[in-house]
Amino acid sequence: MLDVAAPPAKPATRRARAVLLSPWSRLGLLAALLTGSAIAVWLWEPQRLLTQGWPPQLSGATAVVLFTAAYGVGTAALVPRPLLNLAAGALFGIRIGLITAVAGTVIGAGIAFGLGRLLGQDALRPLLRGRWLTAADRQLSHHGFRSMLAIRLFPGVPFAAANYCAAVSRMGWLSFLLATGLGSVPNTAAYVVAGSRATTPTSPVFLLALAFIAVPAVAGALVAWRKRGRLRPARLGERPREDAAAGGTPGETLPRV
Repeated sequence: MLDVAAPPAKPATRRARAVLLSPWSRLGLLAALLTGSAIAVWLWEPQRLLTQGWPPQLSGATAVVLFTAAYGVGTAALVPRPLLNLAAGALFGIRIGLITAVAGTVIGAGIAFGLGRLLGQDALRPLLRGRWLTAADRQLSHHGFRSMLAIRLFPGVPFAAANYCAAVSRMGWLSFLLATGLGSVPNTAAYVVAGSRATTPTSPVFLLALAFIAVPAVAGALVAWRKRGRLRPARLGERPREDAAAGGTPGETLPRV
């Protein structure tokens, strides 16, 4: 009798859980996290690391570990990496500063990649219907390591944007982290060297570091402009390279969207 009179609570619980765990709810949570992170960064003013330095009570290995962790969390929270790279060089010198900056870069990229995959991939993948979006997704999914390595080596794509775009694709974790670590070394090293010589802005080392920052950016823009056709979708009657390599039939073409 009690079972007949009492309404079952399980269906309502399942519906509430389905709503809370739905792709769009998770995407909203990701947007809220990024918005809150941006506000926190604006209030914290991380540029104070360059003017005020690291807290004096922290030094040695403790300071290195804490700065690396703060770097990773900071990049995931949308703190500009150039600022953190300059701070790493100014606080720890070239060798230790480069190690902490690259390690923090990989940590921050991994956090952003994980958040994007967990909270955003299911909602955003069905929206990849435009020709440019499907072409970019195909490139990242099938050639993840070399695509991400090129993105990291040639500046131009914002660090956070690259992380979340890679998370929406089907790129693997290992390819993403390895390409991020290797591809971030040259540009990161230039900023770290510049930060270590910030007190002598007219020194040859500082000027060389600035040149090394500028030249890859210009070269990356030129390469992206010359290779822009590779992201264009195949025309009607043309077979995409991935389909040809996979042994698709000659008549296969990309669906029109």
